Amino acid sequence: MGRFAAYLQKLREIFEPDERYEEDPDNAWNCCSWCEYLLIVILSTILLVGVLILALFWVMFYRGGFAWSDKPLKQFNLHPILMIAGFVTLSGFSTLVYRLCRCVKHIYVKLIHMFFHAAAIPCIIMGFVSVFDSHNALAKLNFYSLHSWLGFVTMGMFLMQFVIGFFTFLVLLCCDNKTYSCRSAMVPIHASLGLANFWLAIATAVTGIIEKERETAKDPTLSDDNRLIEHYITTALGVTLVIIGIIVTFAVRRTNAPASAKVYVTERI
Repeated sequence: MGRFAAYLQKLREIFEPDERYEEDPDNAWNCCSWCEYLLIVILSTILLVGVLILALFWVMFYRGGFAWSDKPLKQFNLHPILMIAGFVTLSGFSTLVYRLCRCVKHIYVKLIHMFFHAAAIPCIIMGFVSVFDSHNALAKLNFYSLHSWLGFVTMGMFLMQFVIGFFTFLVLLCCDNKTYSCRSAMVPIHASLGLANFWLAIATAVTGIIEKERETAKDPTLSDDNRLIEHYITTALGVTLVIIGIIVTFAVRRTNAPASAKVYVTERI
């Protein structure tokens, strides 16, 4: 009973407000800070959802829609949608959650951050399987282009980030005092690698768009008008992805706190 009571007490301490995370009076925002915050929230939400909608519009109306292994060409269409959903939309919200959820307890922000990453995993797995099966059915080489190798590295780094983050920032909370220095040291590493992984995902998506556009240019079944429209759509996709990367980077690295405000190391992610 004594050990069980101690365990419940530890859980209560973790999920109850902590003085380290309470709002500091010196860290109060002014009007410009709140305007900047709202602008980032609105822009990031519109772009992260909008890029997925634009990709869906492109695939549904100009690439023939979706299918599975019975139609390899349409099966391939699942790849860009699922990868953008996992690596850009869900990962983008996961990266921004520490800047957007200012009124939520820190432990809940961590859980939301992990939820978005966990939701991205099935999208990424299905996106990889769809392109792998499609290439095999069409007798195309796998892991041949720059896009495919960038994607392989991006998936590996994503998995590493998820595993390390889960054990370091959630599991080790059970020994909060003993592991505080370890978690503090890991925060800047985890944050920097996460941002690098996000940019790597954007670079992978852009190279994939370029690769697909080159294939489209050689397709004799397309009319000049459709080819031109697809060119504008894919160009808009690429530009939107780069803008998303810039906004996410600005939001993560930007601090609205004055220089004298108390900033705790576990908040800098």
